[in-house]
Amino acid sequence: MTNPPPKSASIDSKKSYETIRRVTIVGGIVDLLLSCLKVSGGIIFQSQVLIADGIHSLSDLLTDAIVLFTARQASFEADREHPYGHGRIQAIGTGILAFSLGAVAIGIGWDAIRTLLGSKPLATPGWIALGIGVVSVLAKEIIFQYTIRAARRLRSGLLKANAWHSRSDALSSLVVIVGVGGAMLGFPWADAAGALVVAFLIAYAAYQIGKEAVEELIDTAVDSVMQASIRSSAGEVPGVLDVHELRTRTTGGDVLADMHVRVNPRISVSEGHQIADEVVHRLRENFEELSDIVVHIDPEDDSDATLNGKLFNRNVLEITLQKVLVEFGLDWNAIKAQPNYLTLHFLKNQIHAQLILPCPNEAMMSNLKQISPEIIRRIISTTELDDVEVLVSITSYP
Repeated sequence: MTNPPPKSASIDSKKSYETIRRVTIVGGIVDLLLSCLKVSGGIIFQSQVLIADGIHSLSDLLTDAIVLFTARQASFEADREHPYGHGRIQAIGTGILAFSLGAVAIGIGWDAIRTLLGSKPLATPGWIALGIGVVSVLAKEIIFQYTIRAARRLRSGLLKANAWHSRSDALSSLVVIVGVGGAMLGFPWADAAGALVVAFLIAYAAYQIGKEAVEELIDTAVDSVMQASIRSSAGEVPGVLDVHELRTRTTGGDVLADMHVRVNPRISVSEGHQIADEVVHRLRENFEELSDIVVHIDPEDDSDATLNGKLFNRNVLEITLQKVLVEFGLDWNAIKAQPNYLTLHFLKNQIHAQLILPCPNEAMMSNLKQISPEIIRRIISTTELDDVEVLVSITSYP
């Protein structure tokens, strides 16, 4: 069975997009101001690492635009062509963001290496360049905290990636401070070396962001700790004997899960369905990120490769039963009038049947007890049933 998320438990995609849009625009304004400050300061005060950091901030405007576009596309509701929604678009946008970060890292790193290996005298930046670096660290860390909180609230991998993009800016600005300070202390190569470290930090951030995007796109399961927690939570539901074949994946920050749950093989279909409903309800209460849960009810552990259940036509079986029971003088119409006169269980590659025969009086009860063993032998010999249980019901014929 499957159970779609209730409105109260799922994140409204339109409200999510509005929040992402607001947070990203605020971050974009800060990126633009910092970029202008750092690039102009780097040019004026001859700091290569400050220019490199300013270009990094400028590249953030491109990623901000990608975030806005991707979040907008991902905000559309599920439809016939996309029954699981459009959340995966966020993973595509995150991958593009990671690629752009990697390209920026290569460019900055290459330029720094050329400077370090070149014969041109290295310039020494001043105190103002150092102050610009401090301002950048504070501003980008504030934007990181603002963005990451929204990302956690919305469970948005895309917004989380953009938040860490801002954190990488803060870290690179720390390198700016070290590089500029080193150059001012008489180590002119420290500025270019700092730019090289910035390139490495950006490249590492690109790798981490891209890795998460690829894992989502190839349906990588959630971590083993969460899987164990899901199994444990489902197994605590009364009536659940075992949880197996658990499969999980993520889409747009949400987790999708399907599992097999083993229950008592003799209970009714409706009771099994009720147990599955309770499993879904319990998981929704314990795991906010679970947006789609599919529970398959098993009467036995079907992960066992030796199980190869067979199914045959019930109508054909009823025709054979009718012939056998009429031979013993029983009223087939009265038997079939009972709503649950025949119950079949497919267990351990065998078919077990439970047959209920109506009995209007004590005299017939005695007769049925005498002929029941023979009825069972005749049914087994003429059908594919492996085992038959005959029960007598004290009732009046309709």
